[in-house]
Amino acid sequence: MDETPRPRRRPRGIYLLPNLFTTAALFAGFYAVLSATQDRFEAAALGILAAMLLDGFDGRIARMTNTQSEFGAEYDSLSDMVAFGVAPALVAYHWALGELGKVGWLAAFVFTAAAALRLARFNTQVGIADKRYFQGLASPSAAAIIATGIWTANDLGIDGSDVSWLAAFLTASAGLLMVSNFRYLSFKQINLQGRVPFLLAVAVMLGFAVVYIYPPLVLFILAVTYAASGPVWTVFRLRRSRSRRRRETAGS
Repeated sequence: MDETPRPRRRPRGIYLLPNLFTTAALFAGFYAVLSATQDRFEAAALGILAAMLLDGFDGRIARMTNTQSEFGAEYDSLSDMVAFGVAPALVAYHWALGELGKVGWLAAFVFTAAAALRLARFNTQVGIADKRYFQGLASPSAAAIIATGIWTANDLGIDGSDVSWLAAFLTASAGLLMVSNFRYLSFKQINLQGRVPFLLAVAVMLGFAVVYIYPPLVLFILAVTYAASGPVWTVFRLRRSRSRRRRETAGS
């Protein structure tokens, strides 16, 4: 007598450890918004940076402990939207963009909408796209530009109303880079558990020393440099491909 196989029951519950880090990142983004409403902009910037750090751990921990799940992936995406889409835009708006009226909230909305589109595109390309690169600036990196910029200005005593147009430009530009087709190195191929050359370890220590000199400004420069690397790399590749075609045409 043939018996039809029973459908497998989906396991109940969720994995605790990686989702704890995701929840902590979500809380850090929420804390950043609350701090901005109280004019505590340095705390708001640090909250976004803390969310970046926590967001980098949840995925790695899930892979290391073999606790990856669809729930975790969706929860991480929603957490990223709050911490790196909504929070930076609102922090920037309270700090400087509010002085510009409609232009200010438009720049903030461009950033938020771009973050949502960037995350949606990333989710649809999982398993298809080359893991060595990001298509468009990643939302944590875009959020880092705003967070470190505000942190630097606040540390130097610069009021947001004095640089409101610059803040609007950086906010909108970071949003547009998220939905661009520029390629960015993802650094996902770096094996943290394997052996590395001794000089690389020395370079990492020197990097920490440079950041320690003046953390807000150094981190802001690093964030802007990484954001600019996509367009610069694209222009370099286009020029190299054109020169190659010219050589091939001249050779034929």
